[in-house]
Amino acid sequence: MAVAVVNTPVGQIGVREDAGAITRLTWDMVAEGEVTPLLNEALAQLSAYFDGRLTQFDLPLQVGGSEFQRAVCDAMSAIPFGDTLTYGEIAKSVGRPAQAVGSACGGNPIPIIIPCHRVLGAGGKMVGFSGAGGVETKVWLLRHEGAAGLLI
Repeated sequence: MAVAVVNTPVGQIGVREDAGAITRLTWDMVAEGEVTPLLNEALAQLSAYFDGRLTQFDLPLQVGGSEFQRAVCDAMSAIPFGDTLTYGEIAKSVGRPAQAVGSACGGNPIPIIIPCHRVLGAGGKMVGFSGAGGVETKVWLLRHEGAAGLLI
């Protein structure tokens, strides 16, 4: 396991690699271990995203947890840059209640790269974000992407 960190407009972000895949992104990690080529690529892609030069991440990811958790992460990963879906829309696609989808979104181990910030409550309501700064960070990310009518 190795962790590398990068400074971003939403704070210092740590990215963890285990066995050749990105397994976690969070705001409270410190660098440890040797920075691998994959971690360098992850940091480069995050920097490009925040600089407005990247709209889709291309990294090997490993999401732990249940099959349902992985299905919700797959559904979130399919939401294009600048678009949003509601918990209810994802719930229909995975065949589970919206509340369960909300819990799975909150358990997303790789936010930003797996874009849980693109998931909104019913009627476009801004609810929850597991990253540092909570909803304020979610709003920043959506504005950065020009999503959800948040251009101001």
